[in-house]
This record gives sequence, structure tokens and C-alpha cells, in this order.
Amino acid sequence: MSLASATAADLDPRHRPGVVQNLALLAEYTSALAGFAPELPSTHETDAATPANTVGGEHAALIEQLHARNPALMAFTRIFAVDPSGQGVRTPAEGALAGVPFAVKDLFDVQGLPTTAGAAMRVDAAPAARDAEVVRRLKAAGAVLVGTTNMDEFAYGFATVNAHFGTTRNPHDPARLAGGSSGGSAAAVAAGLVPFALGSDTNGSIRVPAALCGIYGLRSTHGQVPLQGVFPFVQALDVAGPFARSLDLLQTVHEVMADTALAKIDVAGLRIARLGGWFARNLDPDLRAGLDGISAALEISGPVELPQAEQSRRAAFVMTAMEGGFLHRQALRTNPDGFDPAVRDRLLAGLLQPAEHWLQVQRFAEWFGQAMARLWQHLDVLIAPAVPCVAPRIDQASIEVDGQQVSARANLGMFTQPLGLAGCPVLAVPLHRPGRLPLGVQLVAAPGREDRLFALARQLEAIGLTGVSAPPVEGQA
Repeated sequence: MSLASATAADLDPRHRPGVVQNLALLAEYTSALAGFAPELPSTHETDAATPANTVGGEHAALIEQLHARNPALMAFTRIFAVDPSGQGVRTPAEGALAGVPFAVKDLFDVQGLPTTAGAAMRVDAAPAARDAEVVRRLKAAGAVLVGTTNMDEFAYGFATVNAHFGTTRNPHDPARLAGGSSGGSAAAVAAGLVPFALGSDTNGSIRVPAALCGIYGLRSTHGQVPLQGVFPFVQALDVAGPFARSLDLLQTVHEVMADTALAKIDVAGLRIARLGGWFARNLDPDLRAGLDGISAALEISGPVELPQAEQSRRAAFVMTAMEGGFLHRQALRTNPDGFDPAVRDRLLAGLLQPAEHWLQVQRFAEWFGQAMARLWQHLDVLIAPAVPCVAPRIDQASIEVDGQQVSARANLGMFTQPLGLAGCPVLAVPLHRPGRLPLGVQLVAAPGREDRLFALARQLEAIGLTGVSAPPVEGQA
């Protein structure tokens, strides 16, 4: 049943050109999904690490530095001199993360503060009664929370352009985007403000900013890390995960968040392939060269096809719009102009979709999960680009895809969106590009096999093909 008849006059798409544009795009995608014939395909081959138990200076000095540097980056929305719970800042001598400062995307509950999810309409929301579960686990391991970070409103975007909290800037070039929707967390880590930070990833909101800011970011297996106390977006796709400049620290944080220990893996025994097709189009030449170098070093003979990659992206796009619209349906009816206009129009377009489109998406998602399960019978890790290009300039509204100019805000995730439906873990890994704008790749494994991702990432870093390069020092050319 369409929700159009149940909405107020403010939802009439004739009054909102942005809704019309999004309706046209959703119509194109759902039409393609409606014609999809579900047949299972066959598989063809066609800076220095930050120690996890050290503190980068006294807490007061760190807070002073955050206040001094944040105005130029807009990475933080709030900085904590003391713990908002009123319990004071603890620096325990024991624990896997003893004394390590960290920040969280502003959709993780922090006891005593409203969880804004990047939305102006939530600034005066009731304070959270307790920390999000993963925040609690990190604090129990000794980590020290020092702030919340900027994001796209309600996590709907790939840019971290926020009408209320400002635009987060890329530490490698402040005239460029940091990516999103977890851009504040990525920028804070890339700039060296904190050793690690938390983000969320629905369609690429960890992987895109990690790649554009030149750091590591992990989308863990769907459902492995608890989401209690994390503001929702799309239940079937949402994942919480960390950013870090060090693989060792990233793994430690993940193990604490997931309450698990990863096994050590012999990379020599892994069956590795590079994704072609959709993932070989629209690539920056330097990114293509980086992927070629990785393929040569790993002796990968030829690409494989991700089953129906473009259809998977369409399905994730439609699912996100529809579930996001439904989640925010009350506010869209009563206060539509309280939203960021770009976010509002995408949510409204999703809210106006008929139920049959949701059934088409679910039908495809079930097929895609089965097809990916078959792929993992023959392969252990897939390698793909994370983003099509370096970070666009903030004043650059579009990027080129298939010879056409399209919205950068909606399309920076074109390589991350197809991978979410199967619930697989994905590790964003930066190419080693000292002195140049960052580019990143994705390492993908079967559900529950984060161990394979970290093992391969360590090998690629050891041979010099990947790794974090520090951004220019502030005040120097």
C-alpha cells in the first residue's frame, strides 16, 4: 500500500522538485529489479602503528589540542574534558585499550547527552540513559571517550555535509570532502587527533571516508557487533565499526567491540580474487594502477564477477530509501522542513514507494545472499576499489560516472553499496601514496572471517603496497 494517501499536503511531491528527482531514480532502480530473473550463476575467474596500550599525552593537553584544531576540520561536534556520565575521566592501568583516547560518531549513545544522529531536530532530545553497548565495552577495556564526531544527517550521505553542524574537511586537503556519513570520525583519526574512532556503515559510511582520508576502516560481519544504543537507519544493513591508522589497534578495537579473538591466518593458503565488471569501471587511473600492483604481487590471474553487482547496488539503494523513510515517517509528516533538504527529499521519495517495491528488494536480497554463499565455496578474499576517485572538492557537486556527471553525495559509495546485502565483513585499506591524495581498496571475506582480512592487509602493508600516509603538517605547504 502506498503511503502517499496517508501523508500531509507537505508531502505532495509536486511541491518538492528534489522528491521528484529521487522518485525518478527509485523508479528506474525498482523497474530493473522487477525484471531480474533469479538464476544462480557459476563462478568464473575472468604511519607507524600506534600501540594499543599507550596514551598520546596528558588528557588535558589532548583536550586543548582538540579544541585548537577542530575548527579547521569540523570533525568533532562535542569535546569532553570530563566524562558526560559524571563519572570523571578514568585512565586505568590495565585493559587492552588502557588510556587510549577515542571518539564516536554522534549516533552512539553517550550517557547524559542527547544522541543527535547529526540532526538539528534532535539537539534537545532526551539525554541517553546509558552508553551504547560498544562504548561501554571500550571503556571497560580502558579506552577514554573524548568526544562525538560529525556525520551526515541521520547517516544518509557519503559526504559529511551537515547543514547544522558544518562540513567536515579532509585532513589531506581541507578544500576537499572527508567522505561520509562517518566523516568526522575518519577525519579525526586521519589528522591524528585520536588513535581510533567509531563509525557506522550501512552502504559504505565507514569504507568511503576511510578511503578518502587514507586510513583503515572495518565493516564487520552484520550482526557480530551489538547495536544497542546506536541510532538506527536500515536494520538489514547497519553495522558499527572502527577507524584507525594502525592495523594492530584496529584489530584490538574490533575484538573488544565484538567480544571475540581473531585467529592467526596463513596468507599463503588464501584463495584471493579481484572483482571485475562493475568494479572495473569508472576508476581513477592511479587506483587502477594500485589494484594492478596488488594483483601482480598476489599473483591473481584474472577477475571474478560479483553476482549481479549493479542490481545489488540498486536493491540496497531502494531498501535504504524505503526503510529510512518509514523510520522517519512521523517527523516527515509533522516537520518536513526540519530536515536537511537533500536528506528529506530522499526520505520522502522512499516513503512514497509502494509495498511491492519492498517485496522486490527482499526477493533479490535473498537471491544475492545465496549467490554470495556459493562464491565463498571457491574463494576466501575478494579485492575491490573502495571509491572511484580521490576526495572531491567541497564545492564540487558531481563526479563522472559512465561519462555522465552525477551527484557526488549519492555516488561516492558506488563500489561499497553492492556489498552490504550479504552481510560480509569488509576492510577498507589505504593505498600507500605518500604526499598524494588518498585512495583505498576493499578486502571482502565470508561472514565471520575478519581474520582473513587482517592477515591479507598486513601482508600488503608489509610489502609496501598499502598503508597510512600522514597528511601534511598543519601550517606547512
